[in-house]
Amino acid sequence: MEIGIMLSVAVGDHPGQEHLTPDEQLKKAKAVGVNNVQLGCPPDEFLAGDGFMSLKKRIEESGIRVTTVFCGFEGESYADIPTVKQTVGYVPEETRAERIEKTYAISEFAKGLGVDAVAAHIGFIPHDEEDPLFQAMVETMRKIADYCAQNGQVFSLETGQETGEALLHFLKAVDRQNLKVNFDPANMILYGCGEPIAAMETVKEHIVSVHAKDASWSEHPGETWGTETPLGEGDVGMDRFVDKLKQIGFDGYITIEREIAGPEQIEDMKKGVALLRSLVEDGKERKGK
Repeated sequence: MEIGIMLSVAVGDHPGQEHLTPDEQLKKAKAVGVNNVQLGCPPDEFLAGDGFMSLKKRIEESGIRVTTVFCGFEGESYADIPTVKQTVGYVPEETRAERIEKTYAISEFAKGLGVDAVAAHIGFIPHDEEDPLFQAMVETMRKIADYCAQNGQVFSLETGQETGEALLHFLKAVDRQNLKVNFDPANMILYGCGEPIAAMETVKEHIVSVHAKDASWSEHPGETWGTETPLGEGDVGMDRFVDKLKQIGFDGYITIEREIAGPEQIEDMKKGVALLRSLVEDGKERKGK
């Protein structure tokens, strides 16, 4: 369970977004003291050609390992929950085909970096199978999963916009072995979609990566945002989160995501690394005794 950080998304309107150069991004990982990152969607100039080759060289020289590349799309906004429902992922029909093609390009980008995981917030999935959008999303995910499979990759759904039960139901409906879950416990709270540790149990067989993020509940869950907090200061319960990862046999990367910008973000991430390492090592010490 190596610990890394999420480098900020560079497209759309996302909390904590910073348009930093690749060198500035990689320096952030060094400053926090980690050797691996999940990479937010890079600007188009880095997806192919000379821009890609330059970025690849910088990553290789840094010694930082990219574990997952996230998709992000122009026009997405996280201003509030209703806006997320309207703009994020593959839900908006008018941009769906364009965003699928962009996902294919990101899969190729990740393949060029030697990264075997692509991920995204795919948007709010209807719970009713009879809803035309449900089947449209199933077909969309099949196309994307099949494309990623050809590149030896999993495609991971970022949690938060549905309950654990709804997510499991959708995964079964899509029926693709390489469609997985990037589990973010704080998103369950931020979106008001259920207690995160229970949701982890529900989708445990599909989790291949996780975000270490914390949050406190909104007074009106599902209607207004909860509040993101530094690790250990919210309602997730980081000790229970790490214990659950051990219980389900998780051996992937734990990626800290802190959706603010500037020096405070780096300091919060450093404290988060220390907290997580103590929790991970505590389990090892108890087992040794």
